[in-house]
Amino acid sequence: MLVNGRWTQDWQPVQESDGDGRFIRQRSSFRDRVGPASEGRFEAAAGRYLLYVAYICPWASRTLVARRLKGLESVIDVCVVDPRLSDQGWTFSGDFGSDIDHENGARYLHQVYTSADPTYTGRATVPVLWDRFEGTIVNNESADILRILDRDFGDLARHDVVLRPDGLDTEIDACNARLYDDFNNGVYQAGFATSQRAYEEAVHKVFATLDWLEQRLAHGPWLVGDRLTESDIRAFVTLIRFELAYCGLFKCNLRPLSDYPAVLAYVGRLMAIPAFAASVRPDHIKAGYYSIKALNPSGIVPVGPTPDYLAAAAA
Repeated sequence: MLVNGRWTQDWQPVQESDGDGRFIRQRSSFRDRVGPASEGRFEAAAGRYLLYVAYICPWASRTLVARRLKGLESVIDVCVVDPRLSDQGWTFSGDFGSDIDHENGARYLHQVYTSADPTYTGRATVPVLWDRFEGTIVNNESADILRILDRDFGDLARHDVVLRPDGLDTEIDACNARLYDDFNNGVYQAGFATSQRAYEEAVHKVFATLDWLEQRLAHGPWLVGDRLTESDIRAFVTLIRFELAYCGLFKCNLRPLSDYPAVLAYVGRLMAIPAFAASVRPDHIKAGYYSIKALNPSGIVPVGPTPDYLAAAAA
């Protein structure tokens, strides 16, 4: 946690709790756009931006999927943190398939935040969209970055994929709201609950959403309309981590995903798309989640699910 630009305490998974032990997520602080939407400040240009990500993190993985779907790999560079959380949060170690931060020379991600704002107070989270020209953070909210990648880079994107097609905005927003409140964030509310009541409330929301997904996907291949949208990215990043982390570590074990055949088939369809498959690193996901000392003090990482789990999903 940074307070006025200084690291003040060891990293903790629970950002904030209410009086009943419910996990409350911190709001993002940097919320600018790119291109015309930035009123001229942040020009859309190849090589100008760097995306800091963690393959363990579903929020960061949203942006990795969108970056590749849009064909922006040669426009926006990526820097990957070590998946194992340290007492000072995300690190750049060069180990475990992670990167060294050659851009800012940071050892810890929180140093990137203080490079942008020396008086920053808050948590240092991924993803981060960094502007090399101004030496600052453009945005650290994954939902915003998803829209930035979809809309703000214009002709620099090699692919004409549109993640928010005209005419589907209202339905996409409604679907996203359900996914975020009860599923994407719901698994964290279950895993980081500090009371039995809060945990049970959260886990039942998670499985009610899985029931809803199963019913919705029984009638079509995509969540909204007749094509892939940003809602599919939002659902995927939680679904692909479900058996790898949330079922065990977060106690989301009311039923296995095998009870949801339409959902499993959906995960398989998405895994067959290179942009989705490339965002999944099971070793990072397991090593990262099981490094959370508050939930797994022994640090033991489970041997399963094996890679056969992902192969079966993609079959």
